[in-house]
Amino acid sequence: MRESMLNKCPVSSYNQVCQVIKKELGASPDEIFEEFDPVPVASASLAQVHVARTRDGQRVAVKVQHTHMTDTAAADTATVGLIVNTLHRFFPAFDYRWLIDEIHESLPKELDFMVEAKNSVKCMDNFRRLSPHIARFVYAPLVYWNLSTSKLLTMEYIDGVQVNDLKSIQELGIHPRDVAKLMSQTFAEMMFKHGFVHCDPHAANVLVRQLPSGNGSIFGRKKPQLVLLDHGLYKDLDDTIRINYAALWKGLVFSDAKAIKENSVKLGAGEDLYALFAGILTMRPWDRVIDPAVDHLVVNRSDRSELQMYASQYFPQITELLRRLPRVILLMLKTNDCLRAVSNALIQESSLESFLIVGRVSSEAVIESKLWQKRSILSRLDIWLERLLLETRLFGMHIALWLLLLRRALTL
Repeated sequence: MRESMLNKCPVSSYNQVCQVIKKELGASPDEIFEEFDPVPVASASLAQVHVARTRDGQRVAVKVQHTHMTDTAAADTATVGLIVNTLHRFFPAFDYRWLIDEIHESLPKELDFMVEAKNSVKCMDNFRRLSPHIARFVYAPLVYWNLSTSKLLTMEYIDGVQVNDLKSIQELGIHPRDVAKLMSQTFAEMMFKHGFVHCDPHAANVLVRQLPSGNGSIFGRKKPQLVLLDHGLYKDLDDTIRINYAALWKGLVFSDAKAIKENSVKLGAGEDLYALFAGILTMRPWDRVIDPAVDHLVVNRSDRSELQMYASQYFPQITELLRRLPRVILLMLKTNDCLRAVSNALIQESSLESFLIVGRVSSEAVIESKLWQKRSILSRLDIWLERLLLETRLFGMHIALWLLLLRRALTL
């Protein structure tokens, strides 16, 4: 876990840590734990993490909130509000006032570690109930409830490597492409089926380890398990937004211009900015978004400078789009950016396989919603045919993908 955290933030002194623990649990670390490392393994903006051992010998990670957070949080929020409002006054096109509301809503939850603990439990329960086919490949550290409060969180200590640590992942006998695919499926299931999404999946918050008791493939390749950390920032998608967002991504993967426009408009992008919304989601220009080629959503290195140029050129329109969209969708954009960065680190390009996974999971979510709405035999027959068509399309796309990769390999 030492490698899994960002270590560039200020560190609270050991005396301050002892004060927090004594205030929250009524005793010092030495009285509560068999061992407690006074040097944190990591420090982030809200808290720092110490490794300890319980009286019964269990190794744990103890997340201790910085003592200054309660005093400075309100002032920091007010400062952000002042800056954003001042910029908007002098530059009306710069309208990010929605950011103030988002901070007001999210920060108190992130400062309450009991919310984080409950989020981690709910996350794993969702995988067991709604996505049992991949539940064993996703893990959240167990919470020690008797040693946790709103400012102190004691969790199971997990050995793993950071999800963007290519070399360490390979040393575990795990193929980076398998990790990229598992990341795509894990977060697609959260977004499109669970409607309860971990919105901060940057590399420091996701570990990779070998699947416990898992068997390697016939080629000796080990199966990965993702360990999700820092469950403080989650967002709920209501069923309407969740299904519209799933239908939008289904349209994006299958180059369905009508579905892209329809669901972008439903999510608030408007008739004038739906193409821009599609471009932001995929990082592709509109003509490539609706290109029927199997690799139409892949972003290569040469595309990135072009995208940066478009970003500056369309800044006012982007600002207006962000103002229109539901705040929960803005958090999905942030989550997508984190996932894209991880994928780029693992395989140096956006993965065709990952897009096909997103296409499958989003399509399944749309089909499942129809099953709930339509109960007649004829309706269910239509849905069965839709599912059959989905499998046929995905099979065809996988064949096209295989041929494309083969052609690339032969031309090297």
